[in-house]
Amino acid sequence: MSGETERLSLREAIRSALREELLRDDDVFIMGQDEEDGGSFEVTAGLHDEFGFDRVRNTPISEAAQIGSGVGAAATGLRPVVNLSFSDFIGVCYDQVMNQAGKTRYMFGGASSVPMTIRAIEGAGLNAAAQHSGTVHSMVSHLPGIKAVAPGTPEAAKGLMKSAIRSDDPVVFFENKTIYERRGEVPVDEEFTVPLGEASVEQEGDDVTVVATQRLLGEALAASREFDDLGIEVIDPRSLYPLDTDTIADSIEKTGRLVVADESPLSYGFHAEVFARSAEDAFWHLDAPLQRVGVPDTPIPFSPTQEDEVVPDADDVRRAIERTL
Repeated sequence: MSGETERLSLREAIRSALREELLRDDDVFIMGQDEEDGGSFEVTAGLHDEFGFDRVRNTPISEAAQIGSGVGAAATGLRPVVNLSFSDFIGVCYDQVMNQAGKTRYMFGGASSVPMTIRAIEGAGLNAAAQHSGTVHSMVSHLPGIKAVAPGTPEAAKGLMKSAIRSDDPVVFFENKTIYERRGEVPVDEEFTVPLGEASVEQEGDDVTVVATQRLLGEALAASREFDDLGIEVIDPRSLYPLDTDTIADSIEKTGRLVVADESPLSYGFHAEVFARSAEDAFWHLDAPLQRVGVPDTPIPFSPTQEDEVVPDADDVRRAIERTL
């Protein structure tokens, strides 16, 4: 990262990206539940006052209507940013995401595209119970025609949001609700973007590779500080699909060990995809069994003590690193 920067929270970085894209392109507009008042977590605070109803508007409490109207707006030339609020409710509009947004460009031979960005807020840790605490990005990343991103830093959040809005493909932008206050240096250049499908090596090391998303990026960095005599390389994939396999494979070639830390359920998810690609592209460099850190295959409990039990943290990452050794 070069040039002038400012220190922003992840929430402020997303808001900055949205504001810059609203100013840059008149076809961009925002809609969702309570967006005129800042949305569920105040990410869009102040944007309705600045841009008005035509550019920032509330919708009915209907995910099917929100995403369905977003598909229609995108297919007819606009660039909507739709706030799905809690990602758990993507089931309500799964047809609109999977069959309409994801397949329109393919079915029409490229004659029509759906340049829509869906903001989906996910993650546990706020005792919000099972229907407001899930992490569903693996399910979306599996869908052909859909791009999915999940930033772990403010810099990535701003750059990926701008790239998502400018993309001619639908992009689901996953935001972990517990890291909105995570702060970092963010470029102020209005043309700064992070390419979709490009990972970031957040910390270099020679002994163990840790691929960590969203909240667990911070937990992985914290865990790495407990190993005084080891170099832990920590990678933020930033994009879930397309996934930057080359950066991960290059790191494994150097370290010979891999831990994947992601808050989604352990079975059939992001962990497995990284493992499969690592086996395909870097198998002969692996010196130890692969290790994963995630949520057991259970809905997130409402009870604070039970939630703490199933949601992974730095200790879980540390133990996974130790197992690779």
